[in-house]
Amino acid sequence: MSYCLHSESHLDTGPIYVRENGKLRMVNQGAGGIQNVTPKTRPFRLFSRGFSVELCMNREDNRARRQRTDHFIFTYTKEGNLRYSAKSLFSLVLSYISDNVDHIDSLIGFPEQIAEKLFSAAEARRKFTEPVTGLRALQKFTEAYGSLVLCSLCLRNRYLVISAKLEEIKSFRELTCLDLSCCKLGDEHELLEHLTKEALSSVKRLLLKDNALSDAGLRRMTAPVRVLKKGLENLLVLDLSCNPKITDVGIRYLLSFKKLNCLDISGTGLKDVNAVIKRIQTQIGLVHSKMPLKEFDHSNCKTEGWAEQTILQWEQAVMEAIKPQDNLRSRTAALHFYGKTHKIKEVVKCKLVEAETNASGNLQFYKEKVQNCHLPLKKEVAGSHELKNNKKRPLAEQERERTSKQKHLCLTVEDWDLLNTY
Repeated sequence: MSYCLHSESHLDTGPIYVRENGKLRMVNQGAGGIQNVTPKTRPFRLFSRGFSVELCMNREDNRARRQRTDHFIFTYTKEGNLRYSAKSLFSLVLSYISDNVDHIDSLIGFPEQIAEKLFSAAEARRKFTEPVTGLRALQKFTEAYGSLVLCSLCLRNRYLVISAKLEEIKSFRELTCLDLSCCKLGDEHELLEHLTKEALSSVKRLLLKDNALSDAGLRRMTAPVRVLKKGLENLLVLDLSCNPKITDVGIRYLLSFKKLNCLDISGTGLKDVNAVIKRIQTQIGLVHSKMPLKEFDHSNCKTEGWAEQTILQWEQAVMEAIKPQDNLRSRTAALHFYGKTHKIKEVVKCKLVEAETNASGNLQFYKEKVQNCHLPLKKEVAGSHELKNNKKRPLAEQERERTSKQKHLCLTVEDWDLLNTY
C-alpha cells in the first residue's frame, strides 16, 4: 500500500515573532512595523490546510490474494461454470490448528469426535512424520485418547520402521495387540524392555516370532510379572516360535503368565520336549494341539486406529530414504518399480521360517475352556483330553501350592538387578 500526499503550494507561515531587549514582539507584515502584542495560542494542526490522502493498491504483491483463495471451495456446475463458496469457520480453524498441532499443550478432556478430525487433518499434512515436532504432537494425542489413536499395531518385517520411529512407537498406549514378528530384535532391544512398562500392560496378544530371543530375553521380559505382578500380566496369546536360542530354562519363565490361552513355542531349542509339554499342561493348564491354531496365522493382528495411515507414511518415508544401488539388473529394477521386491523377499522368508517350524515340530498350546481360540478338534480327542485333565487336577493343585511356597526362593541375584531397573 502506498500513500500519495498532496498539499497546498502556498503555505500560510503565520505571524513572525522577534525577541528585542528581552521582550517578544510580533512583526506586522502588512505595515512592516513591530507591535508589542502578546501572541495568541493557535490550535495545533498535524497537517496543513488542503491536505489529502489517496489510497492506492500495489498490484505487484499478490500473496494476500492467493492466501485468501484457501478460504473458498471452488466447484463446477453441470453447465461447466465455476462456482465458489466460502469455507466454514470450523474448517478454517481446524486447518490452522492442524498446521500448528505441535504447539498444543494438552488434549485431555477435549471431545474425541473433534480430536479425530484434527488428527486426520494433521495426518493429511504429514505432521507426524516430522522428526521432533511429529513426536511431540503424537504424544499429546496418545496421552489423551490412548487406544483410540491405536489399539492394534502390526510391525511384521518392519524392522527399519522400528529403528527409525522407535520413540514414536513407544508413545502408543493401551495397545491390545502387538505383532513384532520377523524383526530380529534380540534380547537387548529397547522396544522389548518397553514391553514390561505399565503403558503396555493392556497387551493381550504378543507375537515375537523369529526375533533372535534367548532365555535371557525371556527372563528380562517376565521379571515384572513373576515378582511385581505387573507388566504383561494380562497376556492371553504369546508367539515365541522360530527362536532357536530359547531352551527348557526359558520356558520356566513363561509359567508366570497364568492367563495365557494360546502359546506357540515351535522352532525353539528344547531338549526334553515331553517334559516341557507336561510342565505347561500342569502349571498353566494349556493342552498341546495336534493341529495348527488360528491365533498364530498372523491374519488377526492388523494396524487399527486413527494412526493407521501414519504407520504407512513412516514406512513410505523409510523406503524412500533407502537409495537403490547403481549396479542392479534391469529385471530387479523393474520388480522394484512395480513394488514386487518386498513381497518376494517376504514370501521367501516366510517359507524358510515355516520349514524350520515343521522340522522342529508343532508345539502350539491352547486352553480348552476358551472357545474360538483354535481349530475345531474331534469330539473323541476333546473327550480324552478332558479325562486326562480331571485325573491331573490334584497333581496340578499340588504343583501350584509347591511353587507358591517356594516363590520367594526362586529369585536370583540377576532377578533382583532387573527389578531394581523398574
